[in-house]
Amino acid sequence: MIDEQTEKPRSSFWKELPILLGVAILVAVLVRAFVLQTFFIPSPSMENTLKIDDRVLVNKLVYDFRSPHRGEVVVFKAPTEWSGNPEGEDFIKRVIGVAGDHVVCCDAQDRLVINGRSLDEPYIYPGNKPADQDFDITVPQGRLWVMGDHREASGDSLEHWQQSGQDITEATIPEDQVVGRAFTVFWPVDRATWLTVPKQFDGIPNP
Repeated sequence: MIDEQTEKPRSSFWKELPILLGVAILVAVLVRAFVLQTFFIPSPSMENTLKIDDRVLVNKLVYDFRSPHRGEVVVFKAPTEWSGNPEGEDFIKRVIGVAGDHVVCCDAQDRLVINGRSLDEPYIYPGNKPADQDFDITVPQGRLWVMGDHREASGDSLEHWQQSGQDITEATIPEDQVVGRAFTVFWPVDRATWLTVPKQFDGIPNP
């Protein structure tokens, strides 16, 4: 019996290597463009949930199928009025109010009230208040009210509500400018954690 199986020439590996590398690079580019991307945290606006130089992984696909939910941490292209950069700049904040939500500051216990339900916020930076002034807003359709967890160090919806003379459009961000949801801190290793939605948001009713 003749064995017709022949050994693959070793030289073929080196011929195929550029193709394999090209495929790997293409896959990495497609994943970064459409599925997952890493971002680093440049400011204290989300402390202590996120600290300066933390690295987070962002799901860029999830909001192609649904809108952002309250309590999620999102990366978005900041309006020029927010960043001062006409070429665009990525910001990261927590979604507090979605389209139609009535958000008020504050109740007798100094808590935000969303659609008539008070919200406990254990993630806020120690010593910060939920807001530094009273406000009463309704989030427009297709937009989000976002705030940093370090309220005293965050250029967020409340700050731009104040600076714009209480213009709700300038104070909110368009849903279609959201890049994706930050779902985990992966670096540094000793801070690795999932960025889940705090359970306190579970009881918030729809508008």
